Formats: sequence, C-alpha cells, structure tokens
Amino acid sequence: MAKIHFIDVTNRDGVQTAHLGLSKLEKTMINIYLNEMGVFQSEFGFPTTRHEQYYLQANLELAEMGVLKPIRLGGWIRAVVDDVEKAFKLVPGLKHLNLSMSTSDQMIQGKFQGARSQDDIATMMVHAVEAARAHGAESIGVNAEDASRTQIDFLVRFGLAAKEHGAQRLRYCDTLGYDNPFSIYESTRTLAENVGMPIELHCHGDLGMAVANSLSGAKGAIDGGQDAYINTTVNGIGERAGNADLVATALAITKSKAFAGKYQLEKPINLTKAWKISRFASYAFEVPIPINQPGVGANAFAHSSGIHADGVLKDPHNYELYSFDEVGRGEPELVETGRAICSGEYTGISGFRHIMGRMAVTFEDPAQAEEVLELARYANVEAQKPLIEDELLFIAKYPKIARKLLTLIPPE
Repeated sequence: MAKIHFIDVTNRDGVQTAHLGLSKLEKTMINIYLNEMGVFQSEFGFPTTRHEQYYLQANLELAEMGVLKPIRLGGWIRAVVDDVEKAFKLVPGLKHLNLSMSTSDQMIQGKFQGARSQDDIATMMVHAVEAARAHGAESIGVNAEDASRTQIDFLVRFGLAAKEHGAQRLRYCDTLGYDNPFSIYESTRTLAENVGMPIELHCHGDLGMAVANSLSGAKGAIDGGQDAYINTTVNGIGERAGNADLVATALAITKSKAFAGKYQLEKPINLTKAWKISRFASYAFEVPIPINQPGVGANAFAHSSGIHADGVLKDPHNYELYSFDEVGRGEPELVETGRAICSGEYTGISGFRHIMGRMAVTFEDPAQAEEVLELARYANVEAQKPLIEDELLFIAKYPKIARKLLTLIPPE
C-alpha cells in the first residue's frame, strides 16, 4: 500500500503569518528539530528572497555536512520561469522545489484580472517545471493554489501536464480551508486515479478542519493508489487560522480509529521530540501553546473531575488515548527564581563564559570565546530575545555557519 510522508512548511507558511516571524537561526533550529523527529522534508524558505539566500545556503551546507540529514530541504517559489532562474542564481545548491500557481477561476479572474486563461496557467507551470529540471532540480512538486475551488477536470489536466514534464508531486492546496473530509477525499482520490502521481495535501484551518482534511485527503490519495504527502506546521501556526498541526496530525495518523495501522507513515515520526519542538516554536514565535492543544497543551494530560481522576489513577488508558511520555513530556522544568544571567546583545565576556560554562562548553582561548560571543550578540539582535541553550550550543559548534545565518546584505 502507498505511504504517508510529512512535509513541514513552518519555515514558509508559518513565517508568512501576519504579525509573526522567525530569525534565521530560529528557522535553522526548526529544521534541526524536524530532522530529529524524522520529518521527510522541510519547506525551508523562499529562494527568490534576497534576505533568505545566506540562510538557505547555510542550511544546505549543514545538509552536506550531515547535520541536516536525512531530511530534505525544499524551496517554495511561484511557477514562473523568472523565479526559477532567480532561485538558482541566489541559491545554486537547491535540489528540491515546490512551484506554485493559482488554478481556480476565482484566483485566475481575481488575481490575473482576466489576463490569463486556464491554458495559460498550465503553460506557465510547464515552462517553470522545465526550467527547474534544466537547473538540475532532483524533485519538483507543483502546487495548485486554491485547488479546493478549482474544477476537478482542470486539476486533472494541470496534474497530467506537470507529470508529463517531470514533476514528481501534485500539491492540492485547500488554501482557504474550504474543503471538508468528505469533499477532499473525493477530490484527491480522483486526482490520484486520473493523474497517477503522488498527491500533497496542504490544508488550512479556516473552518477548523485542517487536520481532519489532511487525513481524509491522504486516505483519498492512497485509496487511489498513490503516496500522500501531508503539509504541516509546528503548533499549526500559519496564515489566518493556521495549517494542520504537525503533532496533532502525527498523533491522528498513528492513533485514530480505523486509520492507524491501515494507512501508514513511510517512516516513523519520533513523537518523543514533540514537546521540545512545540515549546521552541512557541518561544520563537512568541505565541503561547493553546491549553487544549493535542499532546502538548497544558491540559492534554490534566484531570480534575472525580470520575476522571479516579479512572486515570487506576489505569491511564481509561482517560488517555496515549501517554504523556510518548510525546516527550514528563521531565521536570526548572525555572530560575533568583539570580539569572542571560545572553543578550550587550552581554559581556564574563557573563557569557558563565552561561556557556553551565552547559559544559569551554573555549580554546580568549579569541575563540570572543568570536562566539560576538555571534551570539548578533543572534540576539536579530531574535530580540535571549537565545535558548540549543541555539548557543549551535553557534559554539558551527560558528562559520552561524556567521552566514546572521549575514544580511541589502541590495545597493
């Protein structure tokens, strides 16, 4: 049977969220944590955006070094030849791409103001795919933006054209969260059966069904004989009402009735890393984890009523579908209540040595300590918050990569 893969889009859709954003170091940490979880691919950024180029290059270097392996790093661009050319000029080492094109009549009329037809849309996409292949792209996903409001016969034609010219996946974008589990199943099964290529599910939560639609869409693709690739974001952070949450989707696939066991992941997701990545994303985005968030919310394993408390004490399975340690919870959290020395953009060498010493990091000489401190200061300037332990350890271990992540050169 065909399998399910995860493509996390936190570093693309998540950072597009109004009022939110991540520093380049924070985006890199997200990629590291996704790799630890076993996520197949990270949509790690925008290779046509100049301020992303050094971050993207640095992460590709980490992949070459084996730090970001086996996760794949995929860029997102418009399905336009000029964007393909610019992407490979700014980020020459790109290997994986998703090319996006609006397909619904609403988008074609509303965005292109009648200047494009369906045939024009398909032709632009084909030319972009051919350009990406000419530059040596190893995998290409073609995105049908607003697919849930697109005529199914055009989606089939669009997908067949992409497949014929070398694309490996068709991304079905429920861009406005318009689908429901029944409608998306029919659409993705029809596409899988008639296009004959893997289907990506990109679902939004405008009607509160992003996770349910992702599972149902994956089921449709697999029942149609094709692999399914589910797009997620950490903590569901994404445009407007967000995307399918990574942890909730992984739990649903592995725990839900009549789905778990029958529809399987291509490789396991290490859910013991869930608590770690969710907390980091909450800190980095400065968005609290909802109290009722599956797996990682404060109340996910909290019991108050007499019947529930009695039942869970007798046997946790009475009122818990899965255990807290399965999602990496259970370790005590220590909070400084007295003197605290934090890293910051104005930290001095004495305080910095104290912070690193607590993490058992030593330096060869004063020059090395000064170099790492200076990089940490710049990282604090960009993040505008104290760096967490993993970020400081990363800078100390990979100072050259950190320097590249912190490099921003505006065009003249």
